Amino acid sequence: MKTFAAIVVGSFEITMKIFEFSGRNARREIDSVRQRLDLGSDTYVKGKIGNDKMDDLCRTLKEFTRIMKTYGVSEYRAYGTSSFREIPNTRIVLDQIKQRTGISLEVLSNSEQRFLDYKSVAFKGEMFREVITEGTAIVEIGGGSLQISLFDNDTLVSTQQLRLGVLRLQELLHRLNARTGQGESLIEEIASAQLATFKKLYLKDRSIRTVIVVDEYFSVWVARRAGKKQEKALVSAEECRQFLQMLRESSYGEISRLLDVPEEAVGLTFISTCLVNRILRLMEAERVWVPGVTLCDGIAYEYAEKNRLLSTDHDFEKDIVACARNISKRYMGSRKRGETLENITMTLFDSMKKIHGLGRRERLYLRIAALLHDCGKYISMVNIGESSYQIIMATEIIGLSHMEREIVAQVVRFNHSPFVYYDRMKEEGTALDGDAYLTVAKLTALLRVANALDRSHKQKLKGVKAALKEDQLVLTVETQEDITLERGIFDERADFFQEVFSIRPVIRQKKPM
Repeated sequence: MKTFAAIVVGSFEITMKIFEFSGRNARREIDSVRQRLDLGSDTYVKGKIGNDKMDDLCRTLKEFTRIMKTYGVSEYRAYGTSSFREIPNTRIVLDQIKQRTGISLEVLSNSEQRFLDYKSVAFKGEMFREVITEGTAIVEIGGGSLQISLFDNDTLVSTQQLRLGVLRLQELLHRLNARTGQGESLIEEIASAQLATFKKLYLKDRSIRTVIVVDEYFSVWVARRAGKKQEKALVSAEECRQFLQMLRESSYGEISRLLDVPEEAVGLTFISTCLVNRILRLMEAERVWVPGVTLCDGIAYEYAEKNRLLSTDHDFEKDIVACARNISKRYMGSRKRGETLENITMTLFDSMKKIHGLGRRERLYLRIAALLHDCGKYISMVNIGESSYQIIMATEIIGLSHMEREIVAQVVRFNHSPFVYYDRMKEEGTALDGDAYLTVAKLTALLRVANALDRSHKQKLKGVKAALKEDQLVLTVETQEDITLERGIFDERADFFQEVFSIRPVIRQKKPM
């Protein structure tokens, strides 16, 4: 039996959930502790966490450590969200927290946070699988931003962040000195501009029936309404409109008593409900499902997944790959060419396991790099490598951290551009450490060789087999066609491959009978 704690320091409160895992798929939440602390007002407006807020934060985290000891917690994960991402002195703040509380806090990138939120919804099991079989969007409303993720045939295909968080909007309304009754129209005006662009780019051919909402405010109403009956957590779009009307007509005190929330949370509930109703109209969705989960549930899910305490039918890696394919499509990438490179690179990677020493996660980076190998052509046919790098670094790939995204971006860059060695890369301002740099070198060598095997972009090869033989990687290619171009480019690419692995790749052509 393992006892695990998940801690989230959010924009408006600090939360800890303690879970007990007693066997495969046997889990239960044994405690949940929440402390309101408005860090977002400091970070979104001032760009720093004030001393008083820092003292409150550390006091709360010290109390959390005491609670963890009481339950005999064996492991924990503690994460900060957007309120930490948006301050310039993050490292200093994290060091203070470690020194004062003993808790090692990590800051999630937006894509990592959203992926964990997504996993928290998957924690709901059968209900989750049932809902995503039809057109579905997950809408996560946080303090600093709003994230919309779209499903297609059970697979997450795209995700986009919008700066429409409830705390950010509340602060903006205060700065605009919005009068009573004016807030809703201003929220509508602010949100509509961004949502209209989202609809144009992502919703052209999609029909959305269900919107899954993950938030801390609108969800309270649905949770009180549903009680312990999960099926009642599904509410119609009309019921959502009626709830918004009730908020318009009631005082803060009345709403506070009805929902059993502090009065300071009522304004945020109103903003969140306005956003939900605007999105429902945008997508013409019929219903909302509120699973009643938090980021803590996603953290626990990932912990259980990694420690084989949980089995899941959903393939999350497939979602990441689907997002990469969708990004390639957006930048007019060749689907057939991407799939050809994907297949060749996976063959090379798997044949070289004993040599490169990389694992499943690095295999995923290479797969994504193969799918995005030519996205830069959308901007420049000459500077493909640099343009591809800029596109990937500016595009969110759900489930990848900032560093992981840079690994993919550098591999795609060096597939087209001369390789830059570590000292020079550090001068350029890379965030990659030595180990990540070596991963880039190895994956670049593999992608370059795969790229050379399909240099004509004609998919000449009917099959590729790879086998290690002493100091050579023998690539047996099956084709009837002339591969003079591929052989010529291949020798040049083979030099870097040999530099990285001390193994020379060679081509052997096999003509099918």
